[in-house]
Order: sequence, then structure tokens, then C-alpha cells
Amino acid sequence: MRRIFLLSLEIILLTSLLPAPQAAAAPALQSGEPDSGSVLCPTGLYIDAPDDCLPLGPSAYLASLAQTGIPWPIRPLPAYKPERALANYPYNYFKVEDTGTYVFPSLTSAASDATSGWRIGPGQTLYVAYQERVEIDSRIFYYLDNGGWIRGDGARVGQYDPPFQGLLFSSTPRNTFGWVLQQVESRLTPGYAGAYTGRGYYRFNVVQVYATQSADGVDWALIGPDEWLEARHVARVEPRTSSPEGLAATRWIEINLFEQTLTVYDNNRLVFATLVSTGTDPYWTRPGIFSIYQMKPAETMSGTFEADRSDYYYLEAVPWTMYFDDKRALHGAYWHNKYGYETSHGCVNMSMGDSHWLYNWAHEGDVVYVYDPSGRTPTDPALYGAGAP
Repeated sequence: MRRIFLLSLEIILLTSLLPAPQAAAAPALQSGEPDSGSVLCPTGLYIDAPDDCLPLGPSAYLASLAQTGIPWPIRPLPAYKPERALANYPYNYFKVEDTGTYVFPSLTSAASDATSGWRIGPGQTLYVAYQERVEIDSRIFYYLDNGGWIRGDGARVGQYDPPFQGLLFSSTPRNTFGWVLQQVESRLTPGYAGAYTGRGYYRFNVVQVYATQSADGVDWALIGPDEWLEARHVARVEPRTSSPEGLAATRWIEINLFEQTLTVYDNNRLVFATLVSTGTDPYWTRPGIFSIYQMKPAETMSGTFEADRSDYYYLEAVPWTMYFDDKRALHGAYWHNKYGYETSHGCVNMSMGDSHWLYNWAHEGDVVYVYDPSGRTPTDPALYGAGAP
């Protein structure tokens, strides 16, 4: 009996020295989407994660778009084109050869071998407005609006088809937009290493710009989901909701020299925007705050800047002219289609349709605000002359 007691005591002592059994480890919590049992949220953009569904799949994609500035649903611009009839040329135009031409008092004298009379040119930019084209013995003559006759040494000016026209707005857009300046293909990511999307854009196509990012030393514009263009290929407009600093008006015309754009605001609301061509170096369009002081439906402009008169220009019937800074004016340009690029000798060149629309909208006394956000255009008044087309 004593032996059984001692054996039991030894078993108890040995058992107390053994380590306690470990509890089974809890399974690790899964991260991300569980294999089953969860519900995807309806497609939408969720600011806070819902408790009863998972905002994954399409919703996660929309969230990533929102982080880059692209809203959902993507809103079209509240914009539409002005009437096409505004772009019709109010005159018939003829380009005179650079060697110039004589203007004769009669058709008879023009058809003779005379080489005397009033002379236009020589010069690089010579254009006249005419009323009638006459053919005599296989020779062409033009009767001008000013009452003279010229020989047909040159070419008639045709209208651009389709003509470039800006945009009218029913409300102020919420984000930046602009015009593509040359044929270009978008990339999936910013930078020259980004793969092409296969989607091409052409001059004067309108795009919305949701963000900009620097890559490879240049700025890139996000124009859609996974679509980037070099920012220099887009002339951008950043709509305002109030007048610029230092400008008390609620109605004004604004010219961005860096982007080469013109915008029109009425009651602090964007109503019109387009591309323009302003002055080239050293004939810049001067920054500042001005007012339209004279409006003329047509104007003849001529002059030269070089001592040898090699840059002489003569332009008849320049349409829809609005002077705002000495001889600098807003006006239509029938002699080029380079809107979005600096081209002029200080004036603000617009397409025929855009200048016609602006002329109808504007009044003498309206404010013209000219600025260069890049700071490249000089502001020293001593550098500026009277200006020219």
C-alpha cells in the first residue's frame, strides 16, 4: 500500500514539471478582399469606405481618377460654337506679289503698258480688297474698293474651310481646357518614355486639362484617363470666377500672352474664349490694363519698321478693328491662320469669325487686360512703340 502511494506521488511531481500545453494559434486576418462572403459596392465614387460593401473594382478605378483630378462622371464643357455665318469674309481679298503693283485710275490705263501712278509695295505683306474681277484678252484686272484698278499679278484670298472659331459658354467651366496646337498622339504616362495610346489629336481640337505634371524637364497635361500631352502642345485657359487682382470691372476682355488665348467675361462669368496671335519679339503686345477707345468695322493698315522698308506691309479692309493701346488693336486677320502662335507686330490677331463676334459684343470703354503669367514679356514702356498688325 505504501509503495502505491509513493508511486502516485512521483507521477504528480513529474507532471507538475512538464510545460503547460500551448493554445492553438488564431488564424491570421486576411488583408484585402476576402475570398468570399463580401459584397462589392455599386459602381460609384466613395469618399469614405462604406460599412456594408467593398468599394473595389470599378469604384476603386474611379477613386484613382479622382485623385488625379478627373471627376466622375466626366463632365463635357458647357460650350458651343458661335454662328458659322460670323466667319464669312465681309470683303473679297487679293494678295499682291511682293514686288508690289501700280494702282491705276481706269481699266484702260491698267490694261496699257503704263508703269506710273500710285504704287503699293514692294513689301512682304500686301493685300487689297476688291469689288470686281475683269478678264480682257486673257489678262486679269481687279477693281478695288478704293476705286482704283490693278493688274492681276498675285492671287485671290480664299476663306479657310472649316474656319477656326472659338467657344461660347453657357456657364463657367470647372476645370482648365484648351486647344491642341499641332497634330500629336497622347501617351499613357507623362514623359517621353510613356507608351503611346494610339489616339491622335489634331490642330484646333478642344481638350479638357485635369492636371499638369513635370517629367523629363517639361510639363505634361492630363487630358483624360491615362492620356497625357506635352503642355506646350495645348493652349490652355484657366477660367476665372472673379476679376484679376487690380481690376475692378466685372466685364472685361483678357489676353494671355503666354498661352496665346483670349477670354471674355461678363458679370464675372466666362462667356467666350479663343486662340489669338499677338506680337513677336521685339514687337510685343504690351502687358497692362487698357480700354477700347475706338471701334471701326474696317481699317486700312500700312507701315514699316526697318530702315530699308523690307518689312513694309499694306492691308486693306482689316475687319472688326478695336483699338485699345495706341495703334495696337484687336482685329480679324484674313492673311494667316496661325492662331495660338505669336505672329503680329503688336496687334491681337483673331480669326474672322471670332473678331466679328467680339466686335458685336464689345463697346468702346470696355476693359482689355493683357498679361503674361510666364513673365517673359517685357514691361518697360521704353521698349514699346505704337504697334502694328
